[in-house]
Amino acid sequence: MELLDRFLKYVSYDTQSDESSESFPSTDKQKVLLQALKEEMELLGMIEVTMDKYGYVMGTIPASKGCEMAPVIGFIAHVDTAPDMSGKDVKPHIIECYDGEDIKLNAALTMRVADFPELSFFKGHTLIHTDGNTLLGADDKAGVAEIMTAAEYLMAHPEIQHGKIRIGFTPDEEIGRGVDFFDVAAFGADFAYTVDGGMEGELEYENFNAASAKVEIQGRNVHPGYAKNKMINAIELAGEFMQLLPAWERPEHTEGYEGFFHCVGMSGTVEKAQLSYIIRDHDAERFEQRKRFIWSAMDFLRAKYGGDVVNVTLKDQYYNMRKMVEPHPQVIDRALQAMEMAGVKPLVRPIRGGTDGARLSFMGLPCPNLFTGGMNFHGKFEYCSLTTMQKAQQVILNLAQLWAK
Repeated sequence: MELLDRFLKYVSYDTQSDESSESFPSTDKQKVLLQALKEEMELLGMIEVTMDKYGYVMGTIPASKGCEMAPVIGFIAHVDTAPDMSGKDVKPHIIECYDGEDIKLNAALTMRVADFPELSFFKGHTLIHTDGNTLLGADDKAGVAEIMTAAEYLMAHPEIQHGKIRIGFTPDEEIGRGVDFFDVAAFGADFAYTVDGGMEGELEYENFNAASAKVEIQGRNVHPGYAKNKMINAIELAGEFMQLLPAWERPEHTEGYEGFFHCVGMSGTVEKAQLSYIIRDHDAERFEQRKRFIWSAMDFLRAKYGGDVVNVTLKDQYYNMRKMVEPHPQVIDRALQAMEMAGVKPLVRPIRGGTDGARLSFMGLPCPNLFTGGMNFHGKFEYCSLTTMQKAQQVILNLAQLWAK
Protein backbone atom coordinates (compact mmCIF):
# COMPACT_ATOMS: atom_id res chain seq x y z
CA MET A 1 0.00 0.00 0.00
CA GLU A 2 1.30 3.47 -0.83
CA LEU A 3 2.22 5.78 2.04
CA LEU A 4 -0.51 8.31 1.22
CA ASP A 5 -3.24 5.67 0.99
CA ARG A 6 -2.14 4.18 4.28
CA PHE A 7 -2.13 7.55 6.02
CA LEU A 8 -5.58 8.48 4.69
CA LYS A 9 -6.89 5.12 5.84
CA TYR A 10 -5.56 5.57 9.37
CA VAL A 11 -6.88 9.11 9.84
CA SER A 12 -10.36 7.85 8.98
CA TYR A 13 -10.39 6.09 12.37
CA ASP A 14 -11.63 8.18 15.31
CA THR A 15 -9.07 7.40 18.02
CA GLN A 16 -9.34 10.36 20.38
CA SER A 17 -8.16 9.61 23.91
CA ASP A 18 -9.97 10.88 27.03
CA GLU A 19 -8.12 12.27 30.04
CA SER A 20 -11.20 11.96 32.27
CA SER A 21 -11.52 8.22 31.66
CA GLU A 22 -10.17 5.80 34.26
CA SER A 23 -9.95 2.84 31.88
CA PHE A 24 -6.95 1.78 29.78
CA PRO A 25 -6.95 2.54 27.02
CA SER A 26 -9.06 5.53 27.87
CA THR A 27 -11.37 4.93 24.88
CA ASP A 28 -12.33 1.64 23.29
CA LYS A 29 -12.30 3.17 19.81
CA GLN A 30 -8.51 3.25 19.89
CA LYS A 31 -8.54 -0.54 19.93
CA VAL A 32 -10.35 -0.61 16.59
CA LEU A 33 -7.34 0.85 14.80
CA LEU A 34 -4.91 -1.14 16.93
CA GLN A 35 -6.68 -4.37 15.96
CA ALA A 36 -6.58 -3.33 12.30
CA LEU A 37 -2.84 -2.71 12.59
CA LYS A 38 -2.33 -6.14 14.15
CA GLU A 39 -4.17 -7.77 11.25
CA GLU A 40 -2.24 -5.70 8.72
CA MET A 41 1.08 -6.72 10.28
CA GLU A 42 0.06 -10.37 10.02
CA LEU A 43 -0.91 -9.91 6.36
CA LEU A 44 2.53 -8.45 5.68
CA GLY A 45 4.07 -11.65 7.00
CA MET A 46 5.55 -10.19 10.15
CA ILE A 47 6.08 -12.63 13.02
CA GLU A 48 5.53 -12.49 16.78
CA VAL A 49 2.54 -10.22 16.21
CA THR A 50 0.59 -9.62 19.41
CA MET A 51 -2.07 -7.37 20.87
CA ASP A 52 -2.39 -7.56 24.64
CA LYS A 53 -5.33 -6.70 26.88
CA TYR A 54 -4.17 -3.08 27.12
CA GLY A 55 -4.18 -2.63 23.36
CA TYR A 56 -0.42 -2.58 22.76
CA VAL A 57 0.40 -4.02 19.37
CA MET A 58 3.87 -5.46 18.73
CA GLY A 59 5.38 -7.33 15.83
CA THR A 60 8.72 -8.44 14.40
CA ILE A 61 10.48 -8.07 11.08
CA PRO A 62 12.90 -11.03 11.23
CA ALA A 63 16.61 -10.39 10.84
CA SER A 64 18.19 -10.94 7.44
CA LYS A 65 20.40 -14.00 7.08
CA GLY A 66 23.74 -13.25 8.65
CA CYS A 67 22.42 -10.29 10.70
CA GLU A 68 20.91 -12.28 13.54
CA MET A 69 23.46 -10.96 16.04
CA ALA A 70 22.88 -7.28 15.23
CA PRO A 71 21.27 -5.12 17.94
CA VAL A 72 17.49 -5.32 18.00
CA ILE A 73 15.97 -1.94 17.25
CA GLY A 74 12.40 -0.80 17.55
CA PHE A 75 10.13 1.80 15.98
CA ILE A 76 7.16 3.06 18.00
CA ALA A 77 4.21 5.35 17.32
CA HIS A 78 0.92 6.10 19.03
CA VAL A 79 -2.53 5.77 17.52
CA ASP A 80 -4.55 8.16 19.70
CA THR A 81 -5.33 11.73 18.78
CA ALA A 82 -5.49 14.64 21.20
CA PRO A 83 -8.57 15.41 23.32
CA ASP A 84 -8.16 19.09 22.36
CA MET A 85 -10.23 18.73 19.18
CA SER A 86 -12.37 16.13 17.48
CA GLY A 87 -10.75 13.54 15.26
CA LYS A 88 -14.05 12.14 14.01
CA ASP A 89 -15.02 12.28 10.33
CA VAL A 90 -11.70 13.77 9.27
CA LYS A 91 -11.84 15.09 5.72
CA PRO A 92 -8.28 15.56 4.47
CA HIS A 93 -7.56 17.91 1.57
CA ILE A 94 -4.52 17.38 -0.64
CA ILE A 95 -2.43 20.06 -2.35
CA GLU A 96 -0.20 18.38 -4.93
CA CYS A 97 2.37 21.16 -5.30
CA TYR A 98 2.01 23.77 -2.58
CA ASP A 99 2.65 27.29 -3.88
CA GLY A 100 3.73 28.82 -0.57
CA GLU A 101 0.60 30.98 -0.23
CA ASP A 102 -2.22 31.08 2.34
CA ILE A 103 -4.36 27.92 2.41
CA LYS A 104 -8.14 28.20 2.47
CA LEU A 105 -9.45 25.45 4.73
CA ASN A 106 -13.13 26.29 4.20
CA ALA A 107 -15.30 29.24 3.31
CA ALA A 108 -14.78 30.86 6.70
CA LEU A 109 -11.27 29.81 7.65
CA THR A 110 -7.84 30.40 6.12
CA MET A 111 -4.45 29.20 7.31
CA ARG A 112 -2.23 32.22 6.76
CA VAL A 113 1.52 32.09 6.21
CA ALA A 114 1.76 35.22 8.37
CA ASP A 115 0.42 33.21 11.30
CA PHE A 116 2.28 29.98 10.47
CA PRO A 117 5.57 31.03 8.82
CA GLU A 118 6.86 27.43 8.76
CA LEU A 119 4.56 26.90 5.79
CA SER A 120 7.16 28.61 3.61
CA PHE A 121 9.51 25.65 4.09
CA PHE A 122 7.02 23.35 2.40
CA LYS A 123 6.70 25.23 -0.87
CA GLY A 124 6.68 22.63 -3.67
CA HIS A 125 5.68 19.81 -1.29
CA THR A 126 2.52 17.74 -1.43
CA LEU A 127 0.54 18.88 1.61
CA ILE A 128 -2.40 17.30 3.40
CA HIS A 129 -4.51 19.60 5.55
CA THR A 130 -7.82 19.62 7.38
CA ASP A 131 -11.13 21.09 6.25
CA GLY A 132 -11.08 23.31 9.34
CA ASN A 133 -13.61 21.29 11.33
CA THR A 134 -11.40 18.62 12.91
CA LEU A 135 -7.76 17.97 13.54
CA LEU A 136 -5.98 15.92 10.89
CA GLY A 137 -4.50 13.15 13.00
CA ALA A 138 -0.94 13.35 11.67
CA ASP A 139 0.01 13.24 15.34
CA ASP A 140 0.78 10.42 15.23
CA LYS A 141 -0.84 8.56 12.36
CA ALA A 142 1.84 9.98 10.10
CA GLY A 143 4.35 8.08 12.22
CA VAL A 144 2.21 4.95 12.16
CA ALA A 145 1.93 5.11 8.36
CA GLU A 146 5.66 5.72 7.91
CA ILE A 147 6.59 2.77 10.11
CA MET A 148 4.10 0.42 8.47
CA THR A 149 5.09 1.42 4.93
CA ALA A 150 8.76 0.92 5.78
CA ALA A 151 7.90 -2.44 7.34
CA GLU A 152 6.04 -3.50 4.20
CA TYR A 153 9.06 -2.54 2.09
CA LEU A 154 11.47 -4.53 4.24
CA MET A 155 9.20 -7.58 4.20
CA ALA A 156 9.00 -7.39 0.40
CA HIS A 157 12.76 -6.90 -0.10
CA PRO A 158 14.63 -9.66 1.74
CA GLU A 159 17.86 -8.62 -0.01
CA ILE A 160 18.10 -5.59 2.30
CA GLN A 161 20.42 -6.40 5.19
CA HIS A 162 19.03 -5.61 8.64
CA GLY A 163 18.86 -7.06 12.11
CA LYS A 164 15.71 -8.00 14.00
CA ILE A 165 13.30 -5.08 14.06
CA ARG A 166 10.46 -4.66 16.52
CA ILE A 167 7.41 -2.52 15.75
CA GLY A 168 5.15 -1.17 18.49
CA PHE A 169 1.95 0.87 18.56
CA THR A 170 0.54 2.41 21.72
CA PRO A 171 -2.69 4.08 22.87
CA ASP A 172 -3.17 7.10 25.17
CA GLU A 173 0.11 8.91 24.50
CA GLU A 174 -1.71 12.23 24.22
CA ILE A 175 -2.91 12.04 27.81
CA GLY A 176 0.45 10.96 29.22
CA ARG A 177 -0.41 7.31 29.81
CA GLY A 178 0.94 5.79 26.62
CA VAL A 179 3.40 3.38 28.23
CA ASP A 180 1.76 2.81 31.61
CA PHE A 181 1.60 -0.93 30.89
CA PHE A 182 4.12 -1.22 28.05
CA ASP A 183 6.15 -4.40 28.52
CA VAL A 184 9.71 -3.37 27.67
CA ALA A 185 11.02 -6.90 28.23
CA ALA A 186 8.42 -8.38 25.89
CA PHE A 187 9.20 -5.74 23.27
CA GLY A 188 12.77 -6.96 23.44
CA ALA A 189 14.58 -4.11 21.69
CA ASP A 190 18.03 -2.88 22.65
CA PHE A 191 17.26 0.62 21.36
CA ALA A 192 14.20 2.23 19.81
CA TYR A 193 12.93 5.37 18.12
CA THR A 194 9.54 6.99 18.51
CA VAL A 195 8.41 8.39 15.17
CA ASP A 196 6.37 11.24 16.59
CA GLY A 197 8.11 14.52 15.77
CA GLY A 198 7.13 17.32 13.46
CA MET A 199 9.39 19.46 11.30
CA GLU A 200 11.52 17.76 8.68
CA GLY A 201 14.86 16.76 10.17
CA GLU A 202 13.85 16.90 13.82
CA LEU A 203 15.85 14.61 16.07
CA GLU A 204 14.98 14.99 19.71
CA TYR A 205 16.53 13.37 22.75
CA GLU A 206 15.75 16.11 25.25
CA ASN A 207 12.24 16.79 26.46
CA PHE A 208 10.43 18.59 29.23
CA ASN A 209 10.20 17.36 32.77
CA ALA A 210 6.44 17.34 33.19
CA ALA A 211 3.85 17.48 35.95
CA SER A 212 0.13 18.08 36.20
CA ALA A 213 -1.61 20.14 38.86
CA LYS A 214 -5.23 19.99 39.90
CA VAL A 215 -6.34 23.04 41.88
CA GLU A 216 -9.55 22.54 43.88
CA ILE A 217 -11.14 25.71 45.30
CA GLN A 218 -13.88 25.54 47.91
CA GLY A 219 -15.93 28.71 48.06
CA ARG A 220 -18.78 29.79 50.35
CA ASN A 221 -22.02 30.63 48.60
CA VAL A 222 -24.28 33.13 50.30
CA HIS A 223 -27.23 35.07 48.88
CA PRO A 224 -25.56 37.99 47.09
CA GLY A 225 -27.88 40.47 48.79
CA TYR A 226 -26.48 39.47 52.18
CA ALA A 227 -22.99 38.34 51.19
CA LYS A 228 -20.82 41.06 52.71
CA ASN A 229 -17.94 39.56 54.72
CA LYS A 230 -19.45 36.10 54.25
CA MET A 231 -19.24 35.01 50.62
CA ILE A 232 -16.10 33.44 49.19
CA ASN A 233 -16.53 33.26 45.42
CA ALA A 234 -14.59 30.23 44.16
CA ILE A 235 -14.60 31.63 40.62
CA GLU A 236 -12.91 34.82 41.79
CA LEU A 237 -10.33 32.81 43.75
CA ALA A 238 -9.58 30.76 40.65
CA GLY A 239 -8.83 33.97 38.80
CA GLU A 240 -6.68 35.16 41.69
CA PHE A 241 -4.72 31.91 41.67
CA MET A 242 -4.06 32.30 37.96
CA GLN A 243 -2.80 35.85 38.47
CA LEU A 244 -0.29 34.68 41.07
CA LEU A 245 1.58 32.69 38.41
CA PRO A 246 3.91 34.74 36.18
CA ALA A 247 2.14 35.74 32.98
CA TRP A 248 5.41 35.79 31.01
CA GLU A 249 5.88 32.09 31.78
CA ARG A 250 2.90 30.87 29.79
CA PRO A 251 3.37 28.82 26.59
CA GLU A 252 2.53 31.71 24.30
CA HIS A 253 5.54 33.64 25.64
CA THR A 254 8.16 30.87 25.74
CA GLU A 255 10.37 28.92 23.34
CA GLY A 256 13.46 26.69 23.20
CA TYR A 257 14.48 25.60 26.67
CA GLU A 258 12.09 27.97 28.45
CA GLY A 259 9.54 26.25 30.68
CA PHE A 260 5.99 27.29 31.50
CA PHE A 261 2.81 27.03 33.54
CA HIS A 262 -0.16 26.26 31.29
CA CYS A 263 -3.79 26.34 32.40
CA VAL A 264 -5.55 23.69 30.31
CA GLY A 265 -8.92 23.62 32.04
CA MET A 266 -11.20 25.73 34.20
CA SER A 267 -14.67 25.13 35.60
CA GLY A 268 -16.61 26.44 38.51
CA THR A 269 -19.45 28.03 40.39
CA VAL A 270 -19.46 30.38 43.35
CA GLU A 271 -19.38 27.33 45.63
CA LYS A 272 -16.63 25.34 43.96
CA ALA A 273 -14.09 25.76 41.16
CA GLN A 274 -11.30 23.75 39.60
CA LEU A 275 -8.21 24.60 37.57
CA SER A 276 -6.08 22.13 35.64
CA TYR A 277 -2.45 22.97 34.89
CA ILE A 278 0.46 21.36 33.18
CA ILE A 279 3.95 22.34 34.36
CA ARG A 280 6.97 21.99 32.09
CA ASP A 281 10.72 22.65 32.25
CA HIS A 282 13.80 21.05 30.69
CA ASP A 283 15.97 21.81 33.72
CA ALA A 284 15.35 19.51 36.69
CA GLU A 285 15.95 22.17 39.37
CA ARG A 286 13.75 24.76 37.65
CA PHE A 287 11.11 22.06 37.31
CA GLU A 288 11.16 21.55 41.09
CA GLN A 289 11.02 25.32 41.61
CA ARG A 290 7.90 25.52 39.46
CA LYS A 291 6.18 22.90 41.55
CA ARG A 292 7.14 24.77 44.73
CA PHE A 293 5.72 27.96 43.19
CA ILE A 294 2.36 26.24 42.77
CA TRP A 295 2.42 25.17 46.42
CA SER A 296 3.31 28.72 47.50
CA ALA A 297 0.33 30.12 45.58
CA MET A 298 -1.90 27.69 47.44
CA ASP A 299 -0.37 28.68 50.79
CA PHE A 300 -0.82 32.38 50.03
CA LEU A 301 -4.54 32.00 49.33
CA ARG A 302 -5.02 29.80 52.36
CA ALA A 303 -3.39 32.43 54.54
CA LYS A 304 -5.56 35.13 52.99
CA TYR A 305 -8.92 33.32 53.07
CA GLY A 306 -8.35 30.69 55.75
CA GLY A 307 -8.64 26.94 56.09
CA ASP A 308 -8.41 24.59 53.15
CA VAL A 309 -10.01 26.98 50.69
CA VAL A 310 -7.47 25.86 48.07
CA ASN A 311 -6.09 22.34 47.64
CA VAL A 312 -3.50 21.35 45.06
CA THR A 313 -2.73 17.85 43.80
CA LEU A 314 0.55 17.60 41.90
CA LYS A 315 1.59 14.58 39.87
CA ASP A 316 4.84 14.06 37.98
CA GLN A 317 4.20 12.75 34.46
CA TYR A 318 7.59 12.20 32.82
CA TYR A 319 11.19 13.39 32.93
CA ASN A 320 13.87 14.65 30.53
CA MET A 321 15.19 11.61 28.66
CA ARG A 322 18.56 13.21 27.92
CA LYS A 323 20.41 11.60 30.82
CA MET A 324 19.14 8.17 29.74
CA VAL A 325 20.00 8.57 26.05
CA GLU A 326 23.36 10.35 26.21
CA PRO A 327 25.19 7.26 27.57
CA HIS A 328 24.30 5.60 24.23
CA PRO A 329 25.67 8.05 21.62
CA GLN A 330 25.34 5.47 18.84
CA VAL A 331 21.56 5.89 18.98
CA ILE A 332 21.93 9.55 18.04
CA ASP A 333 24.86 9.08 15.67
CA ARG A 334 23.02 6.53 13.55
CA ALA A 335 19.92 8.70 13.39
CA LEU A 336 21.99 11.63 12.16
CA GLN A 337 23.65 9.42 9.55
CA ALA A 338 20.29 7.99 8.44
CA MET A 339 18.94 11.51 7.87
CA GLU A 340 21.98 12.61 5.90
CA MET A 341 21.66 9.49 3.71
CA ALA A 342 18.04 10.51 3.02
CA GLY A 343 19.05 14.04 2.05
CA VAL A 344 17.55 15.49 5.22
CA LYS A 345 19.25 18.26 7.17
CA PRO A 346 19.15 17.23 10.85
CA LEU A 347 17.53 19.60 13.35
CA VAL A 348 18.68 18.50 16.80
CA ARG A 349 16.60 20.36 19.33
CA PRO A 350 14.64 19.82 22.53
CA ILE A 351 11.06 18.58 22.42
CA ARG A 352 8.72 21.19 23.81
CA GLY A 353 6.46 18.39 24.90
CA GLY A 354 6.83 14.70 25.59
CA THR A 355 6.71 11.37 23.83
CA ASP A 356 6.33 7.76 24.83
CA GLY A 357 10.07 7.62 24.27
CA ALA A 358 10.76 9.87 27.25
CA ARG A 359 9.21 7.41 29.67
CA LEU A 360 10.52 4.37 27.81
CA SER A 361 14.04 5.74 28.17
CA PHE A 362 13.59 5.69 31.95
CA MET A 363 12.16 2.18 31.69
CA GLY A 364 15.43 0.92 30.22
CA LEU A 365 14.79 1.45 26.49
CA PRO A 366 16.76 4.46 25.15
CA CYS A 367 14.33 6.01 22.71
CA PRO A 368 14.90 9.37 20.97
CA ASN A 369 12.29 10.88 18.69
CA LEU A 370 12.27 11.24 14.88
CA PHE A 371 10.34 13.66 12.65
CA THR A 372 7.15 12.73 10.77
CA GLY A 373 6.35 15.82 8.71
CA GLY A 374 3.22 16.74 10.66
CA MET A 375 2.73 20.32 11.81
CA ASN A 376 0.34 22.38 13.97
CA PHE A 377 -0.72 19.35 15.99
CA HIS A 378 -3.88 19.20 18.11
CA GLY A 379 -6.04 21.63 16.18
CA LYS A 380 -7.86 22.56 13.00
CA PHE A 381 -4.73 24.07 11.40
CA GLU A 382 -2.90 20.74 11.47
CA TYR A 383 -1.25 19.72 8.22
CA CYS A 384 1.31 17.23 7.00
CA SER A 385 3.83 17.10 4.17
CA LEU A 386 3.69 13.87 2.19
CA THR A 387 7.08 14.81 0.74
CA THR A 388 8.57 14.87 4.23
CA MET A 389 6.68 11.71 5.23
CA GLN A 390 8.44 9.91 2.38
CA LYS A 391 11.79 11.11 3.73
CA ALA A 392 10.85 9.93 7.22
CA GLN A 393 10.06 6.51 5.79
CA GLN A 394 13.49 6.47 4.12
CA VAL A 395 15.17 7.40 7.41
CA ILE A 396 13.53 4.35 9.00
CA LEU A 397 14.82 2.14 6.20
CA ASN A 398 18.29 3.65 6.51
CA LEU A 399 18.33 3.04 10.26
CA ALA A 400 17.33 -0.58 9.73
CA GLN A 401 20.41 -1.07 7.55
CA LEU A 402 22.82 1.02 9.64
CA TRP A 403 22.17 -0.97 12.79
CA ALA A 404 23.10 -4.18 10.92
CA LYS A 405 26.62 -2.89 10.18
